Amino acid sequence: MDKQQIEQGVVKVVCQVLNVDPGMVQPESNFVFDLGAESVQSVELVAGFEEEFGIEMDEDAALSVETVGMAVEFITKVCKEQGVEVEE
Repeated sequence: MDKQQIEQGVVKVVCQVLNVDPGMVQPESNFVFDLGAESVQSVELVAGFEEEFGIEMDEDAALSVETVGMAVEFITKVCKEQGVEVEE
């Protein structure tokens, strides 16, 4: 898996959970302010990312991630920590 695939997976999950158009999802997009995520949806996003990438995330740490770009970085780090091979 490479970083672009992680980014595509993040966008896919965000679009499914928040019901937004992929064109709205930019690295700087804030989940709450730009994409309209509510707290319940934030939890659904975490679950969706875990399922998409086959990882376990610390929920508190995951919920502190505010933008799509930060999510890509966070998930990349978690994947590496949990033995998922990530190419730069």
